[in-house]
Amino acid sequence: MRYGRRVAVTGIGVIAQAGRDIDAFWQGLLREPPSGARQIDDWDPSPWFGPKEARRSDRFTQFAVAAATQAIESAGDIGADPDRSGVLIATGVGGLHTLEEQIVVRHEKGEKRVSPFLVPMMMCNAAAGTVSIRFGWRGPCETAVTACAASTQGIGNAARWIAMDMCDAVLAGGSETAITPTGVAGFHNMTAMSNSGISRPFDTERDGFVISEGAAVLVLEEWEHAVARGAHIWGEIMGAASTADAHHITAPSPDGSGAVRCMELAIADAGLTPADIGQINAHGTSTPLNDAAEAQAIQKVFGSPGPPVTSTKGVTGHALGAAGALEATAVLLSMHHRLIPPTLGLVNQDPEISIDVVRDEARPWEPSPALSNSFGFGGHNGCLVIGPA
Repeated sequence: MRYGRRVAVTGIGVIAQAGRDIDAFWQGLLREPPSGARQIDDWDPSPWFGPKEARRSDRFTQFAVAAATQAIESAGDIGADPDRSGVLIATGVGGLHTLEEQIVVRHEKGEKRVSPFLVPMMMCNAAAGTVSIRFGWRGPCETAVTACAASTQGIGNAARWIAMDMCDAVLAGGSETAITPTGVAGFHNMTAMSNSGISRPFDTERDGFVISEGAAVLVLEEWEHAVARGAHIWGEIMGAASTADAHHITAPSPDGSGAVRCMELAIADAGLTPADIGQINAHGTSTPLNDAAEAQAIQKVFGSPGPPVTSTKGVTGHALGAAGALEATAVLLSMHHRLIPPTLGLVNQDPEISIDVVRDEARPWEPSPALSNSFGFGGHNGCLVIGPA
């Protein structure tokens, strides 16, 4: 990044329907997913929470703590000053489960039966606050809430804390658990969700996204500090950018202009050119407007066909505010395994989309800088450039 200090990724944690640790998640990215919402069944918070604490923590906070704990454990003894160690856990909607449950309680049983823990459980910063308390990290503790761009922008902002010498280590990522009756009804009634229950990024038959839930958290660490302690380095956050379409509250700018500018700024922040990018993990939601606009933007930046493009949402579905963190994890694992995961669900590529989409099976590659895109409701755009270790 352009501020001088390099940013290493030294730990990864993930909780997703595709897999509840990094090994299972990688294997999940390579096989056909089930149809319908990508909900995590039989969730048991007891490895990370006592019974009372679990009852007082929304599902999205539980996921975040579980992923952060995995990340810390995989990073080893970080040894950073707690006052220079930060937390940035993003989300799109926060504690929707708790909010919906307590509205029902008030309606059926009266105001006095509403939980006194409603607010600290539903607030969007609950996950970040709980993670900082759990590990005693007393540096900056913040939450990005920019819809589907949230955790991509959050990881970028967290990396800047290190690059700008505000922190030496940061737990950065996102968590989302928006699969509730009202949440699903809202997305369905705005015609954003797939009626078929199949995520088909860039396909002629794509008809909307498949909602999912999950969390992913990275340990970001100042490069020299990581090297000095002999840490395993998964990759490097080389650049990041954020822009706004300033076009529509839900629809992307049809010409992809906001996405174009965001990709160009992220690549410039990394000190690279488009020719240096060896993979794009697309936002690729399987919605007609988003996929077309993103493909057009990619062509404008990289030409045709450009670098190989994958959308892991064919497997993971769309985890809203956690999507970018899950996809950054997919990029890092792609570098580790030297394979680009396929865009599963894609059968017949839209003839209007002429980018080089990886499909059917994983494609071998020589790891090089990769771009990870996230574009959210409100016109929020976020891009990360992730380099191999």
